[in-house]
Amino acid sequence: MAAFGVSAGQLVAVIWDKPAPVETLKDLVDELQGLTGSEDQVSVENIHQLLQSAHKESSFDIILSGVVPGSTTLHSAEVLAEMARILRPGGCLFLKEPVETAVANNSKVKTASKLCSALTLSGLVEVKELQREPLSPEEMKSVREHLGYSSDSLLSIQITGKKPNFEVGSSSQLKLSMTKKASPSVKPAVDPTAAKLWTLSANDMEDDSMDLIDSDELLDPEDLKKPDPASLRATSCGEGKKRKACKNCTCGLAEELEKEKSEAQKSSQPKSACGNCYLGDAFRCASCPYLGMPAFKPGEKVLLSNSNLHDA
Repeated sequence: MAAFGVSAGQLVAVIWDKPAPVETLKDLVDELQGLTGSEDQVSVENIHQLLQSAHKESSFDIILSGVVPGSTTLHSAEVLAEMARILRPGGCLFLKEPVETAVANNSKVKTASKLCSALTLSGLVEVKELQREPLSPEEMKSVREHLGYSSDSLLSIQITGKKPNFEVGSSSQLKLSMTKKASPSVKPAVDPTAAKLWTLSANDMEDDSMDLIDSDELLDPEDLKKPDPASLRATSCGEGKKRKACKNCTCGLAEELEKEKSEAQKSSQPKSACGNCYLGDAFRCASCPYLGMPAFKPGEKVLLSNSNLHDA
């Protein structure tokens, strides 16, 4: 038991599987109770009942699983996660499990590297291999009868892992640096020599050696001419037998065609023959195109829809 580091006052959990010899299990528990100093310090739990147990978080200092001589135990990811949950921060897990030395895709037995990875994924740190040895005849019998597995490439491996010194979901206040920063209103000092290089004074402007450029001289007479609207149109805009503006027209052809369409619609309105169309139906002739429409002021433009013109 010295290899497990059990000392007085510690809470220890022993996880056993079905093929474990009862006498051997009892001897192991008695020895642990003697090291811890009390019978209440050692708990025994079957691995298949561990997930249904009522153990609270951080209940044990040390967990021993699969270490009963003459037995073999396979640890699933759920079981490893539960062991990590009931371990106290800083507590240690010691487990023993048969592993494959050859990689097998359909094997239920893990390799040593996969077993170490499973312990790490369960939340343990400082995972390392302690011992590797061939299976004893009792363990080989347990593998064949209990696990239904037979292979000549199996070894027994003992691994340990440690729970971090904090609980899952715990928080801690960050110690931020409280050094005072310079006030943003305080401007850094400027080198006078560098500032003088980028400063022009009135005397510099009147200096005969200063060659100033007139901005008007940069423009040619052609630049001052107003461009022809036709030259601003896209090459494909308005082409074809029927003038049609392109999609998202920006040259003004769309507005021009809309204006022509509106003027043509106004000019197509019929003219009054009797001059009484604006007075209402009581004063309109039988063929008046404004029949059925309300009266309007003289000179007011009234647009007739195509349906009214056809009905007339």
